[in-house]
Amino acid sequence: MEILIRSLVMFIILFLIVKILGKKQLKNLTLYDYVLSITIGSIAADSIISIDTPLVDGVIALGVFGIIGYLSSLITYHNHAVEEIIDGEPLVLFENNNFNYENLEIAKLSVAKVLENCRLKGCFDINELDCAVLEPSGDISVLLKGNSQPLTSKDLKNSLQKNSKKQTQNYTIIVDGKLNDNELKKAKKSISWLNKYLKTKKLSLDNITLLTIDKNDNITLFNKN
Repeated sequence: MEILIRSLVMFIILFLIVKILGKKQLKNLTLYDYVLSITIGSIAADSIISIDTPLVDGVIALGVFGIIGYLSSLITYHNHAVEEIIDGEPLVLFENNNFNYENLEIAKLSVAKVLENCRLKGCFDINELDCAVLEPSGDISVLLKGNSQPLTSKDLKNSLQKNSKKQTQNYTIIVDGKLNDNELKKAKKSISWLNKYLKTKKLSLDNITLLTIDKNDNITLFNKN
């Protein structure tokens, strides 16, 4: 019976805290929001299960962290400098037709993970990518180049559809210095061909960040030099 009462009390308090802090989807949580949410959830769970812990102590702890969350939201709303300190700043991962390796290192993100997020946003060809930015929420925003952006009704009326770039399947041969044998076979290329190509470029496998090839044998290469 006591656990039931504790559960109801904690549920009501958590509901009120969430209402006060505002609605935010899980994927939009910053690292600060995530830590705060985990802490509040842990306090609530411990207060429900630990009979030896006075219920009032759990209520006070939840109230303290609820106030911290509310005040931090209020401050970051009115002060952009504090918001950058708490939530962090966006990091440019790709621009000017190249990866920003320094920011990739800071974000602890591999090129493969960036490509995965690009595909989820509808960008399957790295040559169509104009810019990729890691947001404070952990999501990656993608901007396609002008001729690769979705056509609008205005474009159709101006007959620009004929000049739009046709998508071609790309095979990702090398990512982060690792060879993908399956992709190499799909591209109908051999190891000897690859070695010969790398030799002409005076590159080794470890120096390559990304190498793709399409059905027309157009090669896209990014190296760490």
